[in-house]
Amino acid sequence: MIAGAAMTAAAFMAGPLNADATVEQGGAAAKSSSRIVFENARVRVKDAVFAPGTTPMHTHDLPHVGVVIQGGTLVFKDPAGKVETMKLEPGGAGYRDANVSHEPTNPGKTPVRVIEVELK
Repeated sequence: MIAGAAMTAAAFMAGPLNADATVEQGGAAAKSSSRIVFENARVRVKDAVFAPGTTPMHTHDLPHVGVVIQGGTLVFKDPAGKVETMKLEPGGAGYRDANVSHEPTNPGKTPVRVIEVELK
């Protein structure tokens, strides 16, 4: 249940992060990214990396399942200002509905990596 909740958050960040988004932490720039690794008529699979720092607000147009590859903590802020902190464990998984908007922040020192499977 905890892993599901954790993944729910993580998996859910791969919206229009599309290419790379540079984020700042401690004066050093790191890269957050979301790249498509597979796509067909039914699914789109993304490899999403959340570098330390804040990734821009984005909206997920499709429902999706996420599997945590490299864990850590992510803090999600929605457009209304609601904040949710999620501890993501490697191997954890979760689901998020379509049309979710959020701004994820990785407060840690290492990237968090999630494989996201969007359902068309």
